[in-house]
Amino acid sequence: MTQTKNQQEITDFTKYEKARMIGSRALQLSMGAPFLVKLSQADLEKLNFDTIEIALKEFEEGVLPITVKRPVSV
Repeated sequence: MTQTKNQQEITDFTKYEKARMIGSRALQLSMGAPFLVKLSQADLEKLNFDTIEIALKEFEEGVLPITVKRPVSV
């Protein structure tokens, strides 16, 4: 992926961005989206089948399919 001079990859997210991404992914999961991490039945029971916990696990492993766009001042 090529980046223009006004784009840069974001690696540190604010707590608001993180909450928005995890909440959005949890909603997707609750609507039937497939998991992006391998979870056994025991793992799911440990997480109590909680979509927020599953989304958080996806975020921690870096596979969350949601991006953040920030305006960059020039």
